[in-house]
Amino acid sequence: MNLIEKLNWRYATKRMNGTKVSQEKVDKILEAVRLAPTSYGLQPFKVIVIENKELLEKIFNEACQQPQIKEGSHLLVFAAKKNIDAEQVDEYIQLIADTRGIKIESLSDFKAMFGGVIAGSEDKNFVWTARQAYIAFGIGIVAAAMEDVDATPMEGFSAEAMDKILGLSEEGFSAVNVLALGYRDEKNDYLSKATKVRKSKESLFDFR
Repeated sequence: MNLIEKLNWRYATKRMNGTKVSQEKVDKILEAVRLAPTSYGLQPFKVIVIENKELLEKIFNEACQQPQIKEGSHLLVFAAKKNIDAEQVDEYIQLIADTRGIKIESLSDFKAMFGGVIAGSEDKNFVWTARQAYIAFGIGIVAAAMEDVDATPMEGFSAEAMDKILGLSEEGFSAVNVLALGYRDEKNDYLSKATKVRKSKESLFDFR
């Protein structure tokens, strides 16, 4: 199927049947997330990939009581960096230089563009880093559909509890969204056969 057919096929799966997603498919989804565009290419977030059943049970009980947490195969937790500092920017500039085989001095103008980010407040920076995580989050949803893997994007969880369970605060991160991967349980998911509801092209797009 092509992209549009895959997007029509996918939906926010409400119940999953517990079937394991192959490592090959998971790896492709994760690679798509890794390749997602972000502002400056900085990728100011990380993704925690969870399949440990005891940990998923703990997350279900303390942070997100949605059945997909336990019924799914893998849970991807997208955690954004709370703040951006000069050290992180220096590491990124070094990575660019190493990857492209160029002198770090040639990146001085690009590095200067991060001045406003570094000077920003933690609250302002976290809003920005969370937006970057959302871009990768969306790419992950599409990638899952392309692999015929169901995915449930979720925001309805306790970030405070999730951060505590995964030790994210100590690392300077906070969870912003989660994506459950698995396969739909057509017998118990009332939306598995439902027609997709979206605005018409005429009402959504404003051509000028």
